[in-house]
Amino acid sequence: MARGIPPTRFRTALIALVVTLGGLSATPAAAQQSDCDPFTSPANFTGAIPTSTEVLGFELGSQEATVEQSDNYLQAIDDASARVTSDTAGFSVEGRPLRYAIVGTPEHVTPDGLAEIQDAIAKLRDPATPADEAADLAETTPAILYVQANVHGGEESGTEASLKLLYELADRDDCVTDTVLGNAIVVILPVQNPDGREADTRRNAYDIDMNRDWFARTQPETDAKLELLRQYPPVLDLDVHEMGAYTYFFPPNSDPVYHEIADSANGWINELYAPALAAEFDRQRIRYFNYEPYDFFGTFYGDTVPTVAYGAAGMTYEKQGSDPLPVRMYEQYVTSLVAVFEAASHKQVILNEWHESWVQAQAEGEAGTLEPNEVFQRGHRVIEEVPTGAVVRQYFLLDDEDKAYEVQRLVRRLQRMDVQVYRLTAALEVDDFRAYGRPATEATLPAGTYWIPLAQPAKHWIQSMLNEDTYIPHDVTYDVTGWSNPLLMNVPGGSSASEVEPAAELADPLPEPAWPLAPSDDLDIALFEGPGATALESRGAVRWLFAEAWGLDVDVHPDPESDLITGGDIADGALDGYDVLVMPDGYPNYALNALGAKGKKALVAWTNAGGHVIAWEGSAEIVTRIGVSTAVLQVAHTNMPGSLVRAAVDPASPLAEGVGQFAWAMFEDDPRMTAGGGQAVASFPAASSEDFFVSGLDVGAGQLGGTAAVVDEEVGAGRATVFSFDPVFRGWTDGTQRLLWNAIMGSDPFPGTAARAGSSRRAENERVARAAARALPQVDAPFRLRVSLRDTAVTNEVLTSMGARWVRVPVAQGALYLIANPRELTAEEHPSITRLAGKLAARGVQIRSLSLR
Repeated sequence: MARGIPPTRFRTALIALVVTLGGLSATPAAAQQSDCDPFTSPANFTGAIPTSTEVLGFELGSQEATVEQSDNYLQAIDDASARVTSDTAGFSVEGRPLRYAIVGTPEHVTPDGLAEIQDAIAKLRDPATPADEAADLAETTPAILYVQANVHGGEESGTEASLKLLYELADRDDCVTDTVLGNAIVVILPVQNPDGREADTRRNAYDIDMNRDWFARTQPETDAKLELLRQYPPVLDLDVHEMGAYTYFFPPNSDPVYHEIADSANGWINELYAPALAAEFDRQRIRYFNYEPYDFFGTFYGDTVPTVAYGAAGMTYEKQGSDPLPVRMYEQYVTSLVAVFEAASHKQVILNEWHESWVQAQAEGEAGTLEPNEVFQRGHRVIEEVPTGAVVRQYFLLDDEDKAYEVQRLVRRLQRMDVQVYRLTAALEVDDFRAYGRPATEATLPAGTYWIPLAQPAKHWIQSMLNEDTYIPHDVTYDVTGWSNPLLMNVPGGSSASEVEPAAELADPLPEPAWPLAPSDDLDIALFEGPGATALESRGAVRWLFAEAWGLDVDVHPDPESDLITGGDIADGALDGYDVLVMPDGYPNYALNALGAKGKKALVAWTNAGGHVIAWEGSAEIVTRIGVSTAVLQVAHTNMPGSLVRAAVDPASPLAEGVGQFAWAMFEDDPRMTAGGGQAVASFPAASSEDFFVSGLDVGAGQLGGTAAVVDEEVGAGRATVFSFDPVFRGWTDGTQRLLWNAIMGSDPFPGTAARAGSSRRAENERVARAAARALPQVDAPFRLRVSLRDTAVTNEVLTSMGARWVRVPVAQGALYLIANPRELTAEEHPSITRLAGKLAARGVQIRSLSLR
């Protein structure tokens, strides 16, 4: 059902509580202290807490604090205040601590006080807790609120703002601090990305964007934060960012909103916090905007993961990064103080609703029902309805010996989010077992199979992680639309809607498994350092995978002195002595320019002489344009900014070892690929086949049917292996990472010597491949916009007025614009792309899809 205004659940609950408690005198703190306001009420500072000037020698906001200075000031406040305790959540890649503080009343922040709060919160999260006991706990237990900042190292102001908030909550003695500390404890993590802050980079030391790492937990910083959240589960979680666009963003979020977000969380965000933030910004005449482009869909962010996993109101704040630091810090402080004050003021209603949300989740799991899809903006309609009735009551993960590593990683990932995972102790007959991407059928699941019932508090999180489809409600997407963990990890399993009573026992907590395969000692591997931000992220995921997951002896650790191979290095003969060159994604024109004529010739000669080049996405275009590979790349007229597509793997290929018959490719509107003179060792099944399946947005997906996903080819004495997709994508895709391992470490399927690259025997295949690659739109790291044909003229005008450069590609359902992004910025870094949706809407253009990855 389309909505222009959010649900009234929160307001209804507040009125009900007032009536139940017999009038305003018994309502939460905000009603009791109706004259108290976080900004208009007088602030009384005791002077007991040292200022930043006294500790650091400068006023907060007058200059950027270093990580060490932030840590020192946090510790100084802790040392001076009985209201504050602090600790270290974990350590970064480069060994820097992630320091956090908890501020509350002196009795709440003692070890015993925190333990009592944790016990009470655990009971509120337990659906079995009787309603009257839960109501008593909601009245007497402080809410847990989070302020987390600086997940992107170059977005600094949240750190200063959170330290200012910590200082004031520790030092002030007035109605504001009475309200906040009387009803809540506030967990403040000023620096989520200490390595990035020190380097002034968006990403961490492995070039991973940690705001996309929340469910995968590949990075130690993310893992530490999630363990902190698990220890102190929040009802409010603020993730404080900066952006390249204008003014300030806070929710309401734009569509799509993930369907398994509880109504209570949507109600708090849209009815409690958003109006309070807007009112304060209006009062202070601070400019702001809501909705586009920040959606609330993918459950891998710092706002959606706390919301889906912990039932919190997770909110992203974005402040214009070009404003002076004092302005940025102040506005971040305003939004943080307003939100924690509102949460504390209404904590009894919130905690009551929070408990009810866990009860509701358990009930939905027992019934096998999923939350329906909704849209929250006027003029939007739901494009994909969530199935109604008993859809799924449990998931099963098969204990496949070949996938023992991936299965253990997935089960451990679930357990570490407090999901109850069971193991069958006897075989189970299931009437409607629905294997992933297959119709329901009768099946006998063997003993040892993992059973994950949805009838538990973590129902929303289970569905988010183990889903077959994310049921996207609205196709203007900010990021990827498919993230089913079993598909990403290629773990066999499925679901059932039947009511079953299996013989099963709770699985013991599993440790992190070690990669089970040993690398060859005979291979020397080089990693290509393509220029540009796209290459940076793709290469960063490979660096992490090689060093941390696989333990490969490759010099790829995050070190300024590392031996990553650049285009200039290749031109200078740096590939001599290497056996394998791995080339991750990147904008091909930049890399081709870096190689130059000499580098291209050197790469061709090295491959002809026995080298093995492995390339994907943008680098696949590089190797086809220089004749190393004859794979044919063509435009895919799709709108799939990150969907999981099943690919069939050739069992005769060495790449299939331990993979199985199928794997799931993360397809990001990559080019369609055919084999040319090589062999398609992984292919997308025909679109009419029962094997063809897509999880996520699938506009135009059928065009992939029958095309190649991976092409392996002999080249002289060497070899070229080309992926049309990224097999390592963000470190998420354990399943296709196996394909990459096998490509690197597996046997060579091409003994002997074939036609050399550049020879007459390959000339025609090379000509076709080179021409196809050159015909691909040459657009730098594009944003993707799809509109109807009738709207193209107006769209052209809007893009021209914004100074954009684009290529328009015809697609089956309109026109697809590839909008150039020459600096390879993310949407939040870009100075104008966030305004595009609003500008088009103002001109009456109906956006069919907009991908801002």
